[in-house]
Amino acid sequence: MITSNSEVSNFISRRSHFSDISQETIALTRRLFIQLFRRPSTLIAGILQPLIWLILFGALFSNAPKELLPGDMGYGQFLGAGVIVFTAFSGALNAGLPVMFDREFGFLNRLLVAPLGSRNSIIFASVIYITSISLLQSIAIMGTASLLGYGWPGASGVLVVLITLLLLVFAVTALSLGLAFALPGHIELIAVIFVVNLPLLFASTALAPISFMPAWLGWLASINPLTFAIEPIRAAYGGPVDLSVVVLHAPYGEVNGFECLGILVVLTIGLFLMISPILNRKLS
Repeated sequence: MITSNSEVSNFISRRSHFSDISQETIALTRRLFIQLFRRPSTLIAGILQPLIWLILFGALFSNAPKELLPGDMGYGQFLGAGVIVFTAFSGALNAGLPVMFDREFGFLNRLLVAPLGSRNSIIFASVIYITSISLLQSIAIMGTASLLGYGWPGASGVLVVLITLLLLVFAVTALSLGLAFALPGHIELIAVIFVVNLPLLFASTALAPISFMPAWLGWLASINPLTFAIEPIRAAYGGPVDLSVVVLHAPYGEVNGFECLGILVVLTIGLFLMISPILNRKLS
């Protein structure tokens, strides 16, 4: 009977702890959305900028030779996958900025001395917030691309797009949050974002296929995490989804859709394992 009562007590305690974390995560996530609604310019700019890229770049290279692109697709359709991934990547890379500003303004210190059920709720709230914004921006881009005649993936294609974006966003968000705790201030974090953002875009298959690149850039693009996210999404726009088909002709060999997603899974897990000690130390 004592053992039974102990098990019941432990179950109630765990359930109460989970409830506390859920409430804290919801409250902190709600706070981030309230900040966004009070200053929606960030969201508007985050949607307009990739749409401008999609429209202008799509028009600029609309007369590109058909043999330049795989599968005789138009440049707008080719570009769409790259813009979707780059938008999600940019949003996730900025995930650490709200945490950094909370550090600098002292709000984070208030949270750390508050009787929270778990300080991990701070991280969970940031991940939920950034993931929601990134998916919203991506859906807006997909809708605009469809209106421009660049196509729309089927139901299974949309699922591939969402899974791919979630893996990429989780991985980059973990990296950004780690940098937010490791770097001394927001100026350094913004500097890292500027240094990383565009080079990773141009050193990927977002704007051009590997076959069009010089050999050294082709090698960089073939190991770029953005490329492993772009190609499955591009394949989802190409017709019936078959992830066993080769989607990336890299200098080191051919990579199919499953392998691209597997690389993203390994990257996500690896970054979380690498960042966890930093987060645990800073939140303890």
